[in-house]
Amino acid sequence: MKKFINAPKDIVDEMLKGILAAHSKELTCAAGNLRCIIRTHIPDKVTLMSGGGSGHFPLFMGYVGQGLLDGCAVGDVFRSPSYEYMLEVMRAINKGNSVLCIYGNYARDKMNFEKAAGLAEKEKIRTFHVVVADDVASAPKSEKHKRRGVAGLFFVFKTAGTAAEEGQEIEDVIRIAEKASANVRSMGVALSPCVIPEVGKALFTLGENEMELGIGIHGEPGIERTRLEPVDAVVTKIMDKILGDMPLKRGDVVSVLMNGLGATPKEELYVAYRQVDNILKNLGVRVFHVYVGEFTTSMEMAGFSISIFKLDDELRRLLATPARTPFFEQVQL
Repeated sequence: MKKFINAPKDIVDEMLKGILAAHSKELTCAAGNLRCIIRTHIPDKVTLMSGGGSGHFPLFMGYVGQGLLDGCAVGDVFRSPSYEYMLEVMRAINKGNSVLCIYGNYARDKMNFEKAAGLAEKEKIRTFHVVVADDVASAPKSEKHKRRGVAGLFFVFKTAGTAAEEGQEIEDVIRIAEKASANVRSMGVALSPCVIPEVGKALFTLGENEMELGIGIHGEPGIERTRLEPVDAVVTKIMDKILGDMPLKRGDVVSVLMNGLGATPKEELYVAYRQVDNILKNLGVRVFHVYVGEFTTSMEMAGFSISIFKLDDELRRLLATPARTPFFEQVQL
C-alpha cells in the first residue's frame, strides 16, 4: 500500500483537521467533535443532515453548505458514524423547524440514525428520514427496498437542500426528497479495487483485462465480471439496466451524473458520457444538465458510475438554483 498518510488509524481525523483549517469560514465542528461537521452559519429553517463512512469524498461531508446539507456525521473509512455523532449533529443544526436526515440504504447507517433520532425526540428535536436506494445493480426492482444508496444521493441533497434553503416547510422538503429519490437510478463499473488504509491491502482483485459491472462503492460484488470491453459497450450495458428499471419516453427531461470512483481521469468520463448522450438522443430524451467529475468515490478505485435523474418542472427548478460548499459550487443554470 502506497499512500500519502501518517498512521493509517489517523487518516480520517487528520483529513478533517486539514479540511477545517482550510475552510474555517464555511465549516466547523459541533461541540468540538471533529466527526460532527456543520455549516458555520445556518439560517433559521428546516435543516438537513447526512452521515456515512469516509472514503467516498465528497459524498456526505463534501455537501455541507449553502443549498445542500447543514451538517454531517463522519465515520471511519467505509464504516458508519456512531449514533452519538449523529445526535450531536442533530443538536447543533436544529433550529426548531425539524431536522431531515437523508442517507443511503445501509443497515448500520439506518440503525444508528434511528437510535439517534429516538434520543433526539426525547430532547424535543423533531427528526424525519429519507433513505435513498438508487443502485439498480444491488437488487431487482421487486426488492428495491434492498438496494444500496450511491451517487444518486447528490440529486436528493441538491433538490431537498434548495427547498429547505428557500424556507419551505418540513412536509414539502420531505415530499421533494422522496420524489427525487424515486426518480434517480444509478449503476457503476470498476477496473480496479480500492484499499482501506487500516486494512492495508486491496479488498478484492481484478485481473489485468477484467472489469466488474454493478460494483458497490464499498467494493460489494457486482452483477457480472467479464473481460474489459470498449467503453461504448460498457455504457450501453449500464444504460440498458437503468432504463429497464426507469423507462424514459420521448420528451422526458433528465439530468445526468457522470461520476468517477476515485482514479478515473475526466478524459475517460467524457468519452463515456458521449455514449450516454447518444443513447438519450436516440430515445428523444432531453438532457437538462450534465455533471461530470468525482461526486461519490471509493477511495482510489478506477471506474465510474452513471446516475440518471428524471425531472419534472419542480425538480428541474430546484436543481437549477445556485449552491455552494467548499467542494462543490453551482451557479444558476
